[in-house]
Amino acid sequence: MRKGQNRAALDDLIYLVSCAVQESVPDRSRVEAMDLAALYTAADRHMLTAAAAYALESAGVHDPAFTQAQAKAMRKLALMDTDMAAIFAEMDAAGIWHMPLKGAVLKDYYPQFGMREMSDHDILFDAGRAEDVKRIMEGLGFHTEEYGAMHHDVYFKEPVSNFEMHRQLIGPGLYKKLYEYYRDVESRLLGEGYEKHLSPEDFYLYLTAHEYKHYMDMGTGLRSLLDTCVVLQNEELDMAYVTGEAEKMGIAEFEALNRSLARRLFSGEALTAEEDETLQNILNSGVYGSRVFAVQRRLSGFGYGKLRYTLERFLEPLNKNSWNYRNLSFEFPLFYKYKILLPLLPFYRVLLRLFSGRLKAELKALKRAEKER
Repeated sequence: MRKGQNRAALDDLIYLVSCAVQESVPDRSRVEAMDLAALYTAADRHMLTAAAAYALESAGVHDPAFTQAQAKAMRKLALMDTDMAAIFAEMDAAGIWHMPLKGAVLKDYYPQFGMREMSDHDILFDAGRAEDVKRIMEGLGFHTEEYGAMHHDVYFKEPVSNFEMHRQLIGPGLYKKLYEYYRDVESRLLGEGYEKHLSPEDFYLYLTAHEYKHYMDMGTGLRSLLDTCVVLQNEELDMAYVTGEAEKMGIAEFEALNRSLARRLFSGEALTAEEDETLQNILNSGVYGSRVFAVQRRLSGFGYGKLRYTLERFLEPLNKNSWNYRNLSFEFPLFYKYKILLPLLPFYRVLLRLFSGRLKAELKALKRAEKER
């Protein structure tokens, strides 16, 4: 992380969103000393502009960029909530069980409407009714962007409604313990009608498992940590149950560290050395993670050298646990249809990444990660 202004802006952002979720008014003198342009850049990277805007507004500061971002977040959430209600009504009528996930639930934990910015709404549903759900979505004016290729289908409706309809909570792949734990998720669902929900403990556990996956892949930003904070603020969880289930999933250490970090950071307490190191990774990642962080994790966390990293990335499409292999039918339909061509897939993928510029970006990230080891 660059020192100076960038870290100062991130510290200001942490302070402001802490005030926002605790519904306290920020110190006016501190707010007046903030570099609002740098603050906006940091907030936008972590998808926290609306939360920061609420805090600034409570201190009497109405910056145009933040005000516009806040209005945009509120409008988007209103449109997606309206569409979600229509989808649920159709699914109820069709007798299809369904359950809102992640942000679609978390938004209601935040004290103000639109404070929790959204990129999409995630819905878990009866996987055996995928064709019926597709008909419902298209009947409601959604365009099918992805269907049948992954553990979730993607639908979009102008102007902003993006929905991921999940057949499973966790797909097969690298995180086998998580996949096995959530294979029989129906046994954990609560609710009398077709709209289901998880217990507060199980919702928190899924939220943590999802965050763990992102953190271990490309990293995750401050918004995820704030999500953890607001759940802990609003729920009295049975921590014995949480710890026991986290052990089964293999994420107990991460859960404890993440929980402690969220509580300490947004209450202004001093962090431990381990928490501070984790926070640095989060600050560097941004809301959707960082390619450099992903490379660093493979090099350091998994003990890879540069040569092994390069070789494994080249051969990745042939690894049956990789995302590329598991989604051959969607990503590389020709190779899926004619399996005899599979040995050529790594070379084809390199060419694709070369022409798209992604190969250059990854090599640049590898160089930077090596330098920072």
